[in-house]
Amino acid sequence: MHDHLTLISGRAHPALAHEIAGYLGIDLAAVEIADFPDGEISLKLNQNVRGCDVYLIQPTGPPVNTNLMELLILIDACKRASAARVTTVIPYFGYARQDRKDAGRVPITAKLVANLITEAGADRVLTMDLHAAQIQGFFDAPVDHLYAAPILDQYFDSLKLPAGEIVVLSPDEGSIKRSLRHVEHLGGTLAIVDKRRSSATETKQANLIGGPIDGKTVLIFDDMISTAGSIVGAVEVAHQSGAKDVYVSASHAVLCGPASARLREAPIRECVVTNSLPLSPEQQFPNLKSVSIAPLLGEAIRRIHSNESVSDLFD
Repeated sequence: MHDHLTLISGRAHPALAHEIAGYLGIDLAAVEIADFPDGEISLKLNQNVRGCDVYLIQPTGPPVNTNLMELLILIDACKRASAARVTTVIPYFGYARQDRKDAGRVPITAKLVANLITEAGADRVLTMDLHAAQIQGFFDAPVDHLYAAPILDQYFDSLKLPAGEIVVLSPDEGSIKRSLRHVEHLGGTLAIVDKRRSSATETKQANLIGGPIDGKTVLIFDDMISTAGSIVGAVEVAHQSGAKDVYVSASHAVLCGPASARLREAPIRECVVTNSLPLSPEQQFPNLKSVSIAPLLGEAIRRIHSNESVSDLFD
């Protein structure tokens, strides 16, 4: 058994790290992180971690490369300071969309990043809603892969939406399994948007499969909202098909480029996301709702530290 559960936060999302520490009833470890004038990262642990069970909390969202490099440096510092075990807590795993060779002469960057994390010295990885579940196999270390779906479903349960009026609309064919899990919990029926991609950044929506959704409350779930093109396209399909209300929800609010403006202008009742990534004032809009994953991550950390089963948190 490793001694002394130790939480360390990088600069990517200190607010979430403080929430997790609060759930566990401990303080975050003291660490100094700054930037040299040339952009290099300066880091120093200000407390002893020798023999400790260390958890590094650092989502690798925008700026992805900076946050990833900072995570690697944190791992190295802890290993060189003789930590007994280092677990990287990565609520949002950047580069996850580059998980396969879908054309000639392209990298599999998700595998490269997994290699970097394990080579830096990570003994274990705790993450949530990977873009593709098989990325777990890219790591040469144990991976605990959590899902935000129960937390999001709990929020929608609180709205007391009549099950007979709910249609869960999958924004594309790849999200059908995710959407079915929400149907199993929330009730209602399933419909699918037939999405066609026209380029790496542009998608267009074609046909609606299933339904009908006329006069129904439509819930659209995705793993992330990046530029919001796909999910707003699905909202427009739902609206044109006569939906009474449309809610959109995602585990990760990347919200880059025109995303917030698109969501603000779309006919959406509410956009529900988790706090796996920090939200800047510029990214926020009136009907954006954030629910916390700190209790989920905190409980997973507690169980890993105590060598208890984590598997029932996966569902």
